[in-house]
Amino acid sequence: MTTRERVATSDTGLIARMILRRVAIGIGMLAVVSLLVFFATQALPGDIARQLLGQTATPEQLARIRSELGLDRPAIVQYLDWVSGLVTGNLGDSLASGTPVSELLAVRVSNTAALVAISAAITLPLGVLLGTLAARRSGSWQDVSISSLMQGILALPEFVVGIVLVAVFAGLFGLVPPTSPLDPREAALAQGDLLVLPVATMVLIATPHLTESVKTLVRDQLAGDHVRWARLSGIRESRILGRYALRNVAGPSAQVGGVTINYLLGGTVAVEAVYSFPGIGSALVAAVAGRDIVVVQAIAMGVATVLVVTFLLADLIGILTDPRLRSTR
Repeated sequence: MTTRERVATSDTGLIARMILRRVAIGIGMLAVVSLLVFFATQALPGDIARQLLGQTATPEQLARIRSELGLDRPAIVQYLDWVSGLVTGNLGDSLASGTPVSELLAVRVSNTAALVAISAAITLPLGVLLGTLAARRSGSWQDVSISSLMQGILALPEFVVGIVLVAVFAGLFGLVPPTSPLDPREAALAQGDLLVLPVATMVLIATPHLTESVKTLVRDQLAGDHVRWARLSGIRESRILGRYALRNVAGPSAQVGGVTINYLLGGTVAVEAVYSFPGIGSALVAAVAGRDIVVVQAIAMGVATVLVVTFLLADLIGILTDPRLRSTR
């Protein structure tokens, strides 16, 4: 075996060990999150049995409904049953309606997935483009303009951005509907006019974070000695940007992209509230208000799983594209 083959084999083994280590960490994180979610929802104020039967219910009726729902069992037994259901894909039934949670959330998950996917498809290239432009022309009017705009948007909460967009594009110009009550009988993508404002809000709240991160990464690369030597050698600026800067920030940028997607997912709660968008964010708010803990638990664990998987994939992409991120630790 040649030296190159031995290095390649060693590198492959290192990557495999890092992948397994990160998968194990992800599983451990989900286990911890499941404990926190379950016992935090158990501590929510109110009595679901009282909410279901009303204030006139007798103690006997309350005891019977608690027994039927399994609420009278020890918390650890309820937790183990719940986790086993999650593993087998059984999310349980809504305490408020009796509808299977998977059926109750199917359309809402699809709607939120469409919202996040479209927003990410716009945000990721836009953020990379703006960040690269600002870094390439550091100190110029383009850099100052982009940075000022991004900082201004960062200072605004999600609901303020949404309200401004509604006031301008729906109220002042009447170009799009002010709310997004999607028809559950049609796919979200087939109702494009109702997605315009929610997607625009998501893009505006997420792009500044990505732009600033990419700008910092690219600017640090362009300030390096290798770029200085490349310029002295007469290499074109466009080639320097592509070969010596963007290639070296591909790994860290992938990790920042994963953070951005998770930031978009977290922002859906406020955005869906502003536009009456029927997604998992609005479903979570309604479930918490009604103390429907089964639905709350399902949504919380679903979101946590997506967050962990996204972070894991972004980290692995970074490791595979940038050898500097590989470590035996």
